Amino acid sequence: MAKQRTIKECFTLSGKGLHTGLSLTVEFCPAPENYGYKIQRTDVAGQPLIEALAENVTDTQRGTVISNGTERVSTIEHGLSALYALGIDNCLVKVNGPEFPILEGSAKLYVENIQRVGIVEQQAEKDYLIVNEPIEYRDEQSGSILRIEPADEFAVSVVVSFDSSSISNQQAELMHMEDFPTEIAPSRTFVFVRDIEPLLAAGLIKGGDLDNAIVLYEREMPQDKYDRLADAMNIPRMDAKKLGYINHRPLVWDNEPARHKLLDVIGDMSLIGKPVKGHITAYRPGHRVNNQLARLLRKS
Repeated sequence: MAKQRTIKECFTLSGKGLHTGLSLTVEFCPAPENYGYKIQRTDVAGQPLIEALAENVTDTQRGTVISNGTERVSTIEHGLSALYALGIDNCLVKVNGPEFPILEGSAKLYVENIQRVGIVEQQAEKDYLIVNEPIEYRDEQSGSILRIEPADEFAVSVVVSFDSSSISNQQAELMHMEDFPTEIAPSRTFVFVRDIEPLLAAGLIKGGDLDNAIVLYEREMPQDKYDRLADAMNIPRMDAKKLGYINHRPLVWDNEPARHKLLDVIGDMSLIGKPVKGHITAYRPGHRVNNQLARLLRKS
């Protein structure tokens, strides 16, 4: 039987928060057997712990937010996806603010640091959630369909469908988690230009920039409105007639957005609290519907 695993020693990463813009530091530490994932707010009196479980998710607007009822932590999915994909069962994560730093918008730095400090096998056996029959979640509002079927190991396939003629629909799959570091982890988060204005109005993405996100401009808008958004994003003004990707660094893959959606699925499935043996097929996934499937699986 496979044994539970944790990391050999602590590591820290620092950067700004995507939504708060705050300067943040997150520390990943070894944890004992059967501990699971817990997140600790070190900036709050008493340094409370929050269990990283699906039923503790309280918001999924632009990332996954967990709470213990009084304190919350957001943008946890990239860091947890790295732990889950690398087969780590137990980890204490400490953060000195209300969200994880966005870093470069992917799971790459988390993976690199886990590999650097190393992984240690523990004595207790892994407690798998084995999928014996298909489970499906459909969302009429978004048209999303998430389905998990029996499989010998954890695998994920994703199809994303953009409401746009200039950005193609995409798909991605990960059949073996050992390929996560090279095939999925470097994929960056993305946002549509049309969503930036309401996100800013909601007090979000204060730390967003072209170094930590891919921006998709796929619906032409008036030049004056495009200029205002460029000013809000602190980027040079551009021709509003030119559609496509806006980013400092070129795409890692043509289907990088789909790969990042797959990364998010893995991060959200980590909140099941157990390693899974099953194949998830996700059509138009998102944090809200991902969480609903994770809750169904925990109930099962």
